[in-house]
Amino acid sequence: MAHTKYGILTGALGAFALLCDPQGALADEGGVSFWVPGFFGSLAATPQQPGWSVANIYYHDSVSAGGNVALAKEIQIGRIPANLNASLTANVNANVNLGFVAATYVFATPVLGGQASASLLGAYGANSTTLAGSLTGTLTGPGGIGIPFSRFDSIDSSLTAFGDLVPQFALRWNAGVNNYMTYVTGDIPVGAYDSTRLANLGTGHGAIDAGGGYTYFNPQTGREFSGVLGFTYNFINTATQYQNGVDMHFDWGASQFLTKQVQVGLVGYVYRQIGCDSGSGVGCFQSQVAGIGPQVGFIIPLPDKMQGYLNLKNYWEFAAENRPSGWNTWLTFAISSAPPPQPAATPTYHK
Repeated sequence: MAHTKYGILTGALGAFALLCDPQGALADEGGVSFWVPGFFGSLAATPQQPGWSVANIYYHDSVSAGGNVALAKEIQIGRIPANLNASLTANVNANVNLGFVAATYVFATPVLGGQASASLLGAYGANSTTLAGSLTGTLTGPGGIGIPFSRFDSIDSSLTAFGDLVPQFALRWNAGVNNYMTYVTGDIPVGAYDSTRLANLGTGHGAIDAGGGYTYFNPQTGREFSGVLGFTYNFINTATQYQNGVDMHFDWGASQFLTKQVQVGLVGYVYRQIGCDSGSGVGCFQSQVAGIGPQVGFIIPLPDKMQGYLNLKNYWEFAAENRPSGWNTWLTFAISSAPPPQPAATPTYHK
């Protein structure tokens, strides 16, 4: 199995592909999903360096949504009864600043002919979410009598706290320029969550996510393309008796190494809920969103046989349904063991 100097990118961009989506606590149930689109990126399936690595990620998300998401969120936090036939002219706006820390151990001994790794990711940060608009509708009373209903809502919610914990196990295989991976992960819902609060950093429920990916990478030309497809099964939220449907997500990245240390390219994602939610108030409420943007990366030699990787990527979102959309930025710095130096070529002498 080949271990190249580019293996650190896998840990920086691929090992942290999961955590509760902090987009103002808005998609699936009221707009929140376990998977954060865009975590997997370039070189996701390439081998990593054996041993420990750690990555720090700064994540900023700025999103907004209209009446359908705002209505679902008001029902979720108990501001609107589920038996109210309502129309909400409102906007939800969220700004999130998070710090992710992920520790990964890559095993030197092959597992099923591939390279195994185990990771644990956590988060700490701030979420500020506002909702403002006019609500009109009819409340169904005893005997089916309709009671007119109207009010103006303005909610401002913010918190600074820890998010959920996310373990992950992955296997990677290398065959020349072709690289393959599979992974399984889950959500441990220990982050800050309150079903009556607009802004949260936890999902309030467990989840299991699994998938696979492929990377084409040619070190001679410096060109690569990666794609990772996964599916999320969500457990019921016991605080709301609500269960999100199955989610599908595809993250991709394409890049060119201009030198052995400098990388530029594009990144993107497609997220779509393929199963209906179950719970009162919002019906099926399937959500989707897509995003695309630029990336730049730098490999940084460090003392003591270590190396760093610095990556900046930005996504602009479009085609959103039942989910807030906007833009998000990722700044990643990862440290791992440097690959062993390539042996010098032995001179050939001719007599």
